[in-house]
Amino acid sequence: MKIMLVEDDEALAGEISSFLIKWGFDTEISRKYDEILQEFMEWKPQLVLMDINLPFYDGFYWCRQIRKISAVPIIYISSRGDDKDKIMAIAQGGDDYVEKPFRLELLRAKIEAILRRTYEYRVKERIFLKPGICFDPVSQILFYEGKEVDLTRSERKIFARLMKERPRVVSREELMMDLWNTDEYVSDGTLTTMISRLRGKVKGVCGEEMIGTKKGQGYFIV
Repeated sequence: MKIMLVEDDEALAGEISSFLIKWGFDTEISRKYDEILQEFMEWKPQLVLMDINLPFYDGFYWCRQIRKISAVPIIYISSRGDDKDKIMAIAQGGDDYVEKPFRLELLRAKIEAILRRTYEYRVKERIFLKPGICFDPVSQILFYEGKEVDLTRSERKIFARLMKERPRVVSREELMMDLWNTDEYVSDGTLTTMISRLRGKVKGVCGEEMIGTKKGQGYFIV
C-alpha cells in the first residue's frame, strides 16, 4: 500500500515516513507544494496524509482538487485543532483528522482502519518478524521496509512453511513434500541449494540471519 505524505515540516515528514516504512507501507513525500495534484496522479497512492498549512495553497484546496478525480482516503494531519477546521476538513472531502502533536501508533491505527474499510485490506494478516521485516502468508510475499523481497515460487513456499510452523523446526522431508505437492521434483541436493539461496537473499536485503539450521533435524525461523 502506497501512502502520499504532504507535510512541509521535513523533520516530521521524515519521522512519519520512516515509521510507516517499518510497518510495511510504501511512502512518497511530496516536496513540490505547487504540484500536489500532479504528484498524486503520478504516484497513484492508496491513501494521502495531508497537512493543512502548506506553501502556495492549503490542504483544503488540494483535497478538493484530488476529490475531483479520486475517492482515495485522505487523513488530515494538522496543528489546527479548532472544531471549525475539523468540520471544514471533513466537508472538503477528508476521511479523518489527526491533531498535532500525535502518537505515531495512533496514526498507524487510523491508517489501517481506513485501508481495511476502503480496500478490505487484511493488514493484520501480515506478520512482523522484526522492525522493517514482515511476511504476508496469503500472498507468500516477504517485505523489507515496504518493498517486496525478490523470491522464486519455491523459495516463497519454503519460507511460508517455516513461518507457519515457527518456532518449530521443519524437517527437510516436510519441505520436500511441500514442493513435490506443487509438481516440482526436488532432490536432497536441490533443497540444500534452495535453502542456501533463500537464506542469502533474505540476509542480503535486511542484513540479518532469518533462517536457522538444527543439525540433523531441519530448519526454523530465527
